Amino acid sequence: MTRRHWVLGAAGAVLAVAALVAWVQRPAGAGAASAAAAAASAAAAPAPAMLLAAGDVARAERAELGTLLQLSGGLRAVDSAMVKAKVAAEVKQLTVREGDRVQAGQLLGRLDATEVQLRLRQAQDNVAAAQAQVDTAQRSFENNRALVGQGFISRNALDTSANSLAGAQASLQAARAAADLAKKAVADTEIRAPITGLVSQRLVQPGERIAIDGRLVEIVDLRRIELEAAVAPEDVLHLRVGQTARVYIDGLPEPVAARVARINPSAMTGTRSVLAYLALAQSEGLRQGLFARATVQLQSRPALVVPASAVRDDQARPHVLAVENGLAVARPVKLGARGEVLLAGQREAAVEVLEGLAPGALVLRGTVGALRAGTRVQLPAAAR
Repeated sequence: MTRRHWVLGAAGAVLAVAALVAWVQRPAGAGAASAAAAAASAAAAPAPAMLLAAGDVARAERAELGTLLQLSGGLRAVDSAMVKAKVAAEVKQLTVREGDRVQAGQLLGRLDATEVQLRLRQAQDNVAAAQAQVDTAQRSFENNRALVGQGFISRNALDTSANSLAGAQASLQAARAAADLAKKAVADTEIRAPITGLVSQRLVQPGERIAIDGRLVEIVDLRRIELEAAVAPEDVLHLRVGQTARVYIDGLPEPVAARVARINPSAMTGTRSVLAYLALAQSEGLRQGLFARATVQLQSRPALVVPASAVRDDQARPHVLAVENGLAVARPVKLGARGEVLLAGQREAAVEVLEGLAPGALVLRGTVGALRAGTRVQLPAAAR
């Protein structure tokens, strides 16, 4: 190694030792201050704005607010029939079960006709006997009438034979009526459907003995369904036949259109409620007995409204999150009536705003979730 190289190496070693000493003797808070400065710089940077979707924003606007009445009850078929036994007999045959479709007049089964056929035969024999008595009385009356004309018997004898003939004819009429009843009883052993529809209940089995008016089969016609709902006395005053409604049924994705068809003129004993009947439009999936909820539109009037989902109740007073200068700002509001309005071509639940918002104010719907006031937001292009 040359002398020059040795001198340069020694100088480098001295500089390294000096740098190490300086690092060890640095102030204790220098590193912490640097970290704090970096954190402060990061905190000073604005948080990114939340990008809103078009469905998250709505405007407070004047619209026709329809006042709604909430009802609930069960669905029932307008046309239904309980098929009952018209004679007391044993069930011989029943060919239908729940869910079977039947037509009006269709034969559903038979009752044992042995007893009624015997009664029919007896009634027919009585008719024959009564007819024989009429024939005898008729011949006697005609003979007596000829004898009276010849002066062989008195007029009283003729009257007696006439009365006997009249009595025999009356007995014949009674016997014929009894025979007709017996014939009808035989026909009544055939179980027939009174209406077209679906069998909803089969209440007996072959071999069971059924009394007169015993229930056999229930049939419902699902082509016409209505909602039967109890209405409170203070609400029935605003209900009118013809008012439109929407009926919500569990399992159906969309509400079913309906209208108020009838209102019972009498209140129910005890509750004093009044039954109202809403006729539903034909729709797949409607069944008798299902529970349903309905909203009836009573009346409409102009009002400043916002979507019902925009109103928040997580503070002492109801408020909305309005969008102002790119920030979500909590604005307390005074609310009025609730109902439905037509917003962007869709029927939507809405609430009237009496104080706190100006027409045209942008508010956030409930779809944005639990957004805090002061959050920076970016409006979609359609809402700018």
